[in-house]
Amino acid sequence: MNLRRASRPTAVAAGLAAALILAGCTTEAPEPGAGGGGEGDVATDIGVTADTIPLGVLTDTSGPFRNLGTGITQGNELWAADVNANGGICGRQVALEVADSGYKADIATTQYRQQQPNILGYLQLLGSPINAALEGNLQSDEVTSLALSWSSFILDNPYQIIPGTTYDLEMINGLAYLQQQGLIADGDTLGHIFIGGEYGENGLLGAKYYAEQHGMTIQEAKVAATDTDMTNIVTGFQGAGVTAILLTTTPAQTASALNAANALGLDVPVMGNNPVFDPATNLAGPAAAAVGNLYVSASSVPYSSDVPKAAEVREDFTSTYPDAAANGGVPYGYAGGLIWQQILEQACENGDLTRKGVHDAFLASQNITTEELVASELNFAQPGTPASRSVYIAQADPAQEGGLRQVTEVFTSAEADSYTAPHEGA
Repeated sequence: MNLRRASRPTAVAAGLAAALILAGCTTEAPEPGAGGGGEGDVATDIGVTADTIPLGVLTDTSGPFRNLGTGITQGNELWAADVNANGGICGRQVALEVADSGYKADIATTQYRQQQPNILGYLQLLGSPINAALEGNLQSDEVTSLALSWSSFILDNPYQIIPGTTYDLEMINGLAYLQQQGLIADGDTLGHIFIGGEYGENGLLGAKYYAEQHGMTIQEAKVAATDTDMTNIVTGFQGAGVTAILLTTTPAQTASALNAANALGLDVPVMGNNPVFDPATNLAGPAAAAVGNLYVSASSVPYSSDVPKAAEVREDFTSTYPDAAANGGVPYGYAGGLIWQQILEQACENGDLTRKGVHDAFLASQNITTEELVASELNFAQPGTPASRSVYIAQADPAQEGGLRQVTEVFTSAEADSYTAPHEGA
């Protein structure tokens, strides 16, 4: 089995296809010991060698979030290439071990078993069902993982890094923005389409909290991730007199809901959690004509943001992946790397690049920064508590690179500040 160090230029096909599925790999973990080389006397155990820090990327490049997963992985690779070009971390180069789960928990579980003995931790673990399925494994194997499930329900797992705020707080902030803009009002009825499971139900939790504060009613519509036609649901929303539609869905479901609303003449704002939008899906064909009412609440900047670091990542992305489709996953993937970088640098300073040493460094992290790629500094030192309560609000705009136009600076509502997450203070 070969781990690959990220370097430029890297073709999209090479970056995401070569060695994606590590079938048949049964390398056993080394015994704990002291890692020679690198920066002085640094303790190491699993994965880390004298010249390499291997990190896992278990993503979705073939399932319902394939375009987002591809963009995030490309952002991961851009970060690793930059780190390695500048001498690496703790005298070691970062190597990414990439696999595609297709957003299927059973496949992810198999791939985790193949990757886990060879990596220090996960730079990316994408998908609410995947993170839920692997929760026990991460704890028993002591694998610190950056969870690209933004569900506050998983904050009871001390081995999962949520790189920003959570779905419930995204929705709370999104609704506060709509109300501040005069698009919804106290007492309104709102329709919410959500995928059953930790993703959708965490977004719903935030919507219900905000609604309770403002005397609003939520019309709930639970769907499966594989459902594709939202017409009947949106028709029902129209009959109920909704003044806004909320989405915690796949991009394909977002397109269906927007198309249905457009066909019915239901001209209301639509607010979605961060994974609902994909320009390759939501700006294709008839979906483009219906996308203008969509707002997205997310911890990360949209691809087109004028934040200086986002502009730098864009330039790197277009030169490294000239034929790839751009989306907001790219800067988010880079931001995930910056989070891991600061944790690893602290672990190195502590003289401990073992899994336990890295986990201890993560739990002590209070001022993680991403050069504004993620809204606000991140505090991981309060168990069960979201690391941030802030978002960027963006609106769908086909004229923008990546399809979203940032409409706020860092945004935190009073309702988000007063909200108590499910495991907060536990």
